[in-house]
Amino acid sequence: MRTPTDIFGRDKALVGMVHVGALPGTPFAESTIAELADGAAAEARILDETGFDAVMIENMHDRPYVWGGHGAEITAAMTAVGLAVRAATSKRLGVQVLAGGHLEALAVALAIGAAFIRCENFVFAEVADEGLVARGVAGQLLRERRRLGADHIAVLADIQKKHAAHAVTADVPIGEHAEAAEFFGADGVIVTGRATGRGADLGDLRAVRAATRLPVAVGSGVTPETVGEILGVADAVIVGSSIKAGGVWSGPVDAEACRRLVGSARG
Repeated sequence: MRTPTDIFGRDKALVGMVHVGALPGTPFAESTIAELADGAAAEARILDETGFDAVMIENMHDRPYVWGGHGAEITAAMTAVGLAVRAATSKRLGVQVLAGGHLEALAVALAIGAAFIRCENFVFAEVADEGLVARGVAGQLLRERRRLGADHIAVLADIQKKHAAHAVTADVPIGEHAEAAEFFGADGVIVTGRATGRGADLGDLRAVRAATRLPVAVGSGVTPETVGEILGVADAVIVGSSIKAGGVWSGPVDAEACRRLVGSARG
């Protein structure tokens, strides 16, 4: 079983989000791949220099999202961006491909030397804003990881993920969801609030912490005001909105906001 240090480089880790600009072929695309790569690398350098322990790249600007089966251009573009980020920082890297792009994220991570990926639908079904997500992908993903010789890449599984309804699994408490992710071979779990920028419920976080031996991360709504309390329970935080200009996920990474977050966490 991997430790937080194995995955993130340290315990009580700070993972900074780089939301890559809209990729080719998506509705809001307006930049070349070279421009996207340069912008992501610049943000990664800020995260590195201000004290974050790991950097995660994600294609959040590709809204409205499609679920899985992404075109080769998405994997290729994320790989190009990831290589630029890899050249900009020596910190651990993570990858997420929205939406439901677990296989694409694994391929990108292997190509760029990333340490972990984030998987939205590792276990159980749900209803996301993209529509019905009818199956968990643990079996498919871990078999592909073994086939590629990529077992060194950790899989972090979202537990009752944000931007989704969980009525289908309403009789499954969040702690049992975490237990299922551990049983099915996840390397860590992620607890979130209801949406990007919204804080996770501390009761949910404690229930997950009590239910699993896996590293537990919080993946939304972390601010300088809440990071200390969260890291009293969780092993890592994945931070996006509060380190961006104006506190909005779609803004650029802001160095001063990063310093405030890191200062609060380490203080």
